[in-house]
Amino acid sequence: MSPNPTKPLETNIAGDNEERIKRFLATASHDLQSPLRHIAMYAELLLDDLEEALEDEQLQSLRMIIEKAQAAQRLTKALMSLAGGAPQVTPELVDLTALAEKIWSELIEETGARDATLASQRLPSIRTDPTLFGLVLRQLISNALTYRSSSPPHVAMTAEREGASWLIRISDNGMGIDPAYRERIFDPFWKLPNAGAASGAGLGLTTAQELLKALGGDISLEHSDESGSRFIIRLPAG
Repeated sequence: MSPNPTKPLETNIAGDNEERIKRFLATASHDLQSPLRHIAMYAELLLDDLEEALEDEQLQSLRMIIEKAQAAQRLTKALMSLAGGAPQVTPELVDLTALAEKIWSELIEETGARDATLASQRLPSIRTDPTLFGLVLRQLISNALTYRSSSPPHVAMTAEREGASWLIRISDNGMGIDPAYRERIFDPFWKLPNAGAASGAGLGLTTAQELLKALGGDISLEHSDESGSRFIIRLPAG
């Protein structure tokens, strides 16, 4: 029996794509570190110089700038470590409800989707890296708000223990994913043909998948039709 000639080609393509992802993440994350560091530094200088003269609301805004810049620095460092092949995983006990609501409020502020709703009550606390898992959660929620249907966006998040794993499901009432494209949504640099003006490099779900691998987990599309989509994340318990 003759060998399958397409197998080496598929392997080479996958390897090339992985290298492209790593180069992209490494370059983008590295280039962001310096401006983020300067934003935080100058905001801290302003806070030191003007703290006595500013009103409470202005002080709160400056502190928020510092907090967001420092958070972005942590995220870019995490992506750089992922691109380097040795992601720095720092597990701790994470309140999933608090994490989801924090990311939700940030995304609503950024997108202006004031009509959107989130159901994430009574979720457990799990042991994982909050920075890396937060990036995954942010990507899925952001997609739900971006690829919305004509109805106000609604996102639901549930979690249940199954043996040695946590199963975390995130569902939305968006436009759904055409069956023809469901095998490609985790491919690097690929975007839905009907994405319209949605921005991005087509690496969101790819990066989420890689981050979850670093955490010992995985992600898959569990269901999608015209009523919306549901993703399932598996993370190790304990």
